[in-house]
Parts: sequence; structure tokens; C-alpha cells
Amino acid sequence: MSKEIALIEALRALALHPAARGLADDCAVLPFGGETLVLTHDMMVEGVHWLPGQDMADVAWKLVATNLSDLAAKGAEPVGVLVGYTLGDEDARFVDGLGDALQAFAVPLLGGDTVSANGPRSLGLTALGRATCAPVPGRNGAKPGDTLWLTGPVGAAMMGFEALRDGTGADSAAFRRPTPRLAEGRALAPVTTAMMDVSDGLLIDAARMAQASGVCLAITSEAVPFPPAMPSSRQDEAMRWGDDYELLFTLSPGITPPVAAHCIGRAQAPTSSSVVVDGAVPHGKLGYMHD
Repeated sequence: MSKEIALIEALRALALHPAARGLADDCAVLPFGGETLVLTHDMMVEGVHWLPGQDMADVAWKLVATNLSDLAAKGAEPVGVLVGYTLGDEDARFVDGLGDALQAFAVPLLGGDTVSANGPRSLGLTALGRATCAPVPGRNGAKPGDTLWLTGPVGAAMMGFEALRDGTGADSAAFRRPTPRLAEGRALAPVTTAMMDVSDGLLIDAARMAQASGVCLAITSEAVPFPPAMPSSRQDEAMRWGDDYELLFTLSPGITPPVAAHCIGRAQAPTSSSVVVDGAVPHGKLGYMHD
């Protein structure tokens, strides 16, 4: 068991409020007056989530986008963000990129905190949203017979990371400045049975959805969308790499999604494996995990 999983298991004993959803979902979902608030917090660390020396404007954009992607998976409308920032080089560039993201996604900055520290920098952001439908979708609603869908390709971020790391000049925007599927999430929320964003890799996130729902998700690899430039030899790697921020969701049989999406599989009765690809259990690590 990784340190991350062990810590989350320990924290579940403390997260007893129903809004926490047992720490088994993308966000907390909190009824508040006549509204339902959707809250999430993600962190990024230099050398793990962004390359040393990378433009801090891109880092700021990604910090906002990754948190808003969690809101998208709940069909939520962003209300505002709070930023936790470690001071360092290119602080002005961080502010520039933050402003770009806030404007692009029409979300206000509400506050936050700054610190100074030695060693790799860490950043955090809390995003607050308003639910647009009830019940708010979770990871746990898929049923055997449901169809499994993906809003867009996986692997573009992997290729973008490599282009940026190697200085090839190839397009790296998918890694540097991802786009949360906010409009798609709002359209899907009333009809989907389960939904989450693909942040750690298609296979590991499908496994998490399957485990939460008590099903097995059977994926057909030839139905999974990949970037046109990706060689077929790297498709398995792309399904495990992550950082794509597309929406993975299930629909009841016969339901057509109200947005552009690819049907990549089906939910089946639970088996010893939470996810299978082309009928076989995938070997090795399914995606990104903190050690």
C-alpha cells in the first residue's frame, strides 16, 4: 500500500461529515441554504507536477484548470478560488498566468495565502463551485450494462510534456495549459450515472470509478481516442500517463450523451479486477500514484 493510500485510509476516520463523501470522490458536496456547494483542493509541486524552470504563467494556469476540472466532474459552476503560493522566482509571471486563467474560465480570485520556503516549491488552490443539478454526480453510480464514455483523447499531455522537457518545439499546450470540461460537465450531470475527470491516467481512474460503483469497467482499446500523431505502440502508456482532464462517465443503456464523446466500453458485473482492457486484466501500475 502506498503512503498516499495509507494516509487517505487514516483520514477517512476523521472525514465523517456526509459532504466529504467518504473521501472517495473528486469533491466535497455541501448543502448550504438553498444551494449545494461543491468544493475541491489540489496541490502541485515543482519537479513533480511541473518542470524546474518552466514558465510560472503556465504553472498558474494549470493550477486553476486542474481544480476546475474536479468541479466539471460534478457539473458545477465555478464560484471562486483561493490560492496558496510559495514565493520564488517569476512571481510576476505567476500573477500573469493566474489572471489569464481566471479570465478564460470566468472565475474570481477570492483570497488565499503566501509563504516562503527552502527547497522545491509547492502550490495549492481551493476551488468553490455551485451545483447545477441534483443529485450531484459521483463516482459511485455506474451499474452493470451502463455504457462507458470519454469526452476526448488521452495522451496529448504525455506528448506535450515530452516536447517541453526535450525542447523539440512540438506543441506542448495540452500539458502546459489544459482545459477543464466545464460546459460538458454541466450538460452531462443530469443524465450520467457516474462521472469523474481523468487526471492520473485513464486506467487508474476507471478502476477508481469501478471500485466506487461496485462494477468492473471493460474498456475496448481501439475505441479509446488518442492524438493523431501518437504511434500505436504508445497507446497503452497513454492510457496510464494522466494529466488529460477529459471527463470519464457512464450512461444508462440507450442514453446518448448530450456532448461530443467516445463510447470506450461498458460496465459489467463485478469481478476480481475492477478494470479490464480488451478482455484482459492490465498488468503493472495503472496510472500515477504518489509513493
